[in-house]
Amino acid sequence: MLQTKAHPEDQLQDILDRIAEQAHALYGQGKVASYIPALAQVQPRQFGIAIALVDGSCVSAGSAGTPFSIQSISKLFTFVLALKLMGDDVWRRVGREPSGAAFNSMVQLETEKGIPRNPFINAGALVITDMLTTRYAHLDIALLGALRRLSDSPDLNWDMQTAKSERDTAHRNMALAYFMKSYGNFVNEPELVLDNYCRQCAIEMSCAQLAQATMFLANGGRDIGGMQEQFLSADAARRVNALLLTCGAYDAAGDFAYRIGLPIKTGVGGGIVAIVPGVGTVAVWGPELDAKGNSVLGAFALERLVQETGWSHD
Repeated sequence: MLQTKAHPEDQLQDILDRIAEQAHALYGQGKVASYIPALAQVQPRQFGIAIALVDGSCVSAGSAGTPFSIQSISKLFTFVLALKLMGDDVWRRVGREPSGAAFNSMVQLETEKGIPRNPFINAGALVITDMLTTRYAHLDIALLGALRRLSDSPDLNWDMQTAKSERDTAHRNMALAYFMKSYGNFVNEPELVLDNYCRQCAIEMSCAQLAQATMFLANGGRDIGGMQEQFLSADAARRVNALLLTCGAYDAAGDFAYRIGLPIKTGVGGGIVAIVPGVGTVAVWGPELDAKGNSVLGAFALERLVQETGWSHD
């Protein structure tokens, strides 16, 4: 087993180089997200991976510096903001159980009276964005500011073309919002919330930036970059990681937990971020998705990485 605490950079670099080479053999086994026109135009055969360690070092391979649309990975950050602001009051309007259904499903909402199963499916993320829209006059700017600080990347931004593309085709998300509003679980006008939601999904980050931005979850809630602050309490960070382990990969969360065993969040832009508590964070990107909307190459790379390192969520 790799000794991750003592001078791991050279060993990790060798591992990442091998994984990147092996991942290329999987090109063509998935498809880019086509239901969002801007994502349908992304060049499919790309792969990047970056590891940020709690000692401040970082190793990477492939296209780790190429920005991509983080999409549903943004749900992790909005959830953390809501948890910081509202604490356990968050759970009055959203659950914390795996859904077992597609990320944009409406089925459970009717049987469960407008309360989404968790913050990482679309309905749950819309409720979280509704909460934050009430608290922030300009939520999009507030979220972007937090991500810029966490990633030490002051130029971080969202892609306006992708945001518009998502907003123009957000019919199902709009239906989810109005459906929850009919149950009294939506405060603001759905149109305003959808504007914020589509902009947050269209934020672009590289693997290296994403790994840095999530470091606080591997480090007991404390950021090790330019902020050097306790961004989240250690107890809250542990709870966020638990939710990522059980709910972070849509209706494939159980399979990911079995195969990879780390807290993760996936996005239909092809990104996946994984947390190794006490060690560091891993971000992978491959735009080709499987049938459930998760990166084919990203899932492969994370599974190979934990096999090589012995890393786990313990």
